[in-house]
Amino acid sequence: MIFNGNDTQELLETDVLTQEEALNNIILFNDDVNTFEWVIECLMAYCGHDSLQAEQCAHIVHFTGKCAVKQGSFDTLKPICEVLLEKGLSAEIN
Repeated sequence: MIFNGNDTQELLETDVLTQEEALNNIILFNDDVNTFEWVIECLMAYCGHDSLQAEQCAHIVHFTGKCAVKQGSFDTLKPICEVLLEKGLSAEIN
């Protein structure tokens, strides 16, 4: 495969865009209100977790106080975070 200067520049721009999008996370925080079952259900429904991933995140939140549960661009994460907040979970985009 032969690359010219434009191809290299496009690859670098794509790499930079990919890195910028991956810098945001939804952080879920522990609380004394929500049950493990509810947190797991919300993570599966709104973050796209399978049951094992959701359960692991719920345990991490419980034992460490917080866990990054979803990664992506701010624009992608904002509506997901808003739904988690509406469902009574404590979360923020970092």
